[in-house]
Amino acid sequence: MFHLHRGDLVMATPQSAVASSAQVSAQAQARLAAGLAMIAGYVDVYGYITCKMYVSFMSGNTTQTGYQAGQGNFAAAMPTLLAIVSFVIGVFTGTVITYSGTHQSRRLRFGVVAALLAVMIGLTQLGLSGGAAGIATLSVAMGIMNTTLSRVGAQSVNPTFVTGTLSRMGTHLALAAKRAPLQDAQGAWDTHGRRAFLLLGVWAGFLTGALVAAAPTTRVAVAGCDRIV
Repeated sequence: MFHLHRGDLVMATPQSAVASSAQVSAQAQARLAAGLAMIAGYVDVYGYITCKMYVSFMSGNTTQTGYQAGQGNFAAAMPTLLAIVSFVIGVFTGTVITYSGTHQSRRLRFGVVAALLAVMIGLTQLGLSGGAAGIATLSVAMGIMNTTLSRVGAQSVNPTFVTGTLSRMGTHLALAAKRAPLQDAQGAWDTHGRRAFLLLGVWAGFLTGALVAAAPTTRVAVAGCDRIV
């Protein structure tokens, strides 16, 4: 009996270790996702206050571009169109870096984002934050940041896509209420409720970034938004 019990312990330990490792990794990734969402929320508010547009929320920019173009005001549609194109360029750049074979690709992407935000600080000091250069710089930075984290464990996340985050959160809450099984659960700890809480944290991070940004950026002079063309 002693040997059998000891063998059972040996067999169970690796499984427990794997589950624990996956849980710790998911928790670290969840904190990173919330932090990235906070940055996105902060930068989005800055872009909105300085130029009345978003630099990470492309659904809103697409709506505004379509509305302005539909009204025949193509000049007014250019800033949001520039933001959309720049965001796509950022995603393209981040993806190329991801698949470049560089071992530290995520650190490199974070470094590029940090450098672009530093450039934006310089443009602000020069009074150019609301012009085409500022819009393009921030949108490219958010596009690259969007490629730095796409999953937390088995749950897909997007630090800049608030609508998708809330939609997935609502789905997990409904399935948790129905006590539906989680098909791709990584362990007993991984449930619909836990994933809903994870997504709530990402949303709350974005909201927190927006709240923090609101007070200081309201004192930044708005300039150059209508001088894209």
